[in-house]
Amino acid sequence: MTNLTVNADTSMLAATPLTGDRMRQGDAPDNWFEAFASAWGKALDNEAAKIEQQSDVISNGGGDNPSQITELTAQSLRFSFISNSSHSSLDSVGKALETMARKG
Repeated sequence: MTNLTVNADTSMLAATPLTGDRMRQGDAPDNWFEAFASAWGKALDNEAAKIEQQSDVISNGGGDNPSQITELTAQSLRFSFISNSSHSSLDSVGKALETMARKG
């Protein structure tokens, strides 16, 4: 395998379809980068749902005591951390794929 062949193969990495056991039924992403982004999105959705539930406890359930508010603050900070992590990792992988595509 020549260097040119390796570069050509890696430049297509982002567009490689998910097949076999890796492919999910229904709304399967077209490639692994979309699957990567989708996983981050689902993690963020889960964290947002926790924040909504805690917010409902505080606003509707009369749970506006310091421990409930502290819990909401902690969940919000966790969401912020995950959001920043998702942005950083997607940006890094995207830039790496862009570099591989240019070298191909």
